[in-house]
Amino acid sequence: MLLQNLDPSHGLYDGTCMLLVGGDNNIVLIPQMSLDANKEEFPVPLHCRQFPVCLTFAMTINKSQGQSVQHVGLDLRTHVFSYGQLYVALSCCTHPHNIKVIFPQDQNSTKTTDVVFTEVLRGLIDQM
Repeated sequence: MLLQNLDPSHGLYDGTCMLLVGGDNNIVLIPQMSLDANKEEFPVPLHCRQFPVCLTFAMTINKSQGQSVQHVGLDLRTHVFSYGQLYVALSCCTHPHNIKVIFPQDQNSTKTTDVVFTEVLRGLIDQM
């Protein structure tokens, strides 16, 4: 997964997941990111270099939005925030037979709860 925008014109944005399918002895150059902390943030000079990629085996529902993947595994032992998130997670899979879902052990159905955070709603109502 990319950790910064490398080439937006070619779809290489922060959060883009990629699949390495093989190697044929070609050299691929990946630019390093240099990070320098200013003196106000740290009392000692700090310089860091890293490659703007990381290995991922999973991603959040928000990161999966707009992507197509062949296989999707969803852990619904904790509730998704909204039906919109569940839709995003399910719709990014290229075929419905490739979706696997984990439900809570004490639940004998294939339903998920519509979570409503009453504290948030009360806060919104109080602000009106």
